[in-house]
Amino acid sequence: MRPEKTTTKVRSAWLLLVLVGSGVVAACQSSPPVQEMSDARQAIAVARDAGAERNAADALSEAEALLASARRNLSERMYTQARADALSAKRRALAALQAAQTTTPLPR
Repeated sequence: MRPEKTTTKVRSAWLLLVLVGSGVVAACQSSPPVQEMSDARQAIAVARDAGAERNAADALSEAEALLASARRNLSERMYTQARADALSAKRRALAALQAAQTTTPLPR
């Protein structure tokens, strides 16, 4: 076998590997963000239960707006953006929860 044929086979194998890998990554990103949506909803509920409506209303409102945006993107099958919005909603809800917990006195 000549060296240039071996080089061509190696390049072809690498190209195939890159294409398959890219396809797998794209397939993972194109699925609905079910877990992320659930996590965001739960984080918002916990923050609300902890009193974030009183003590961290802005952060809670931002979390709810981000979740609404995630729902819209999900319905339009824009899964990557829906996932990003759901993750942002969860982060804001956790920030609201933390703010609510630091401003709410502990029960005796």
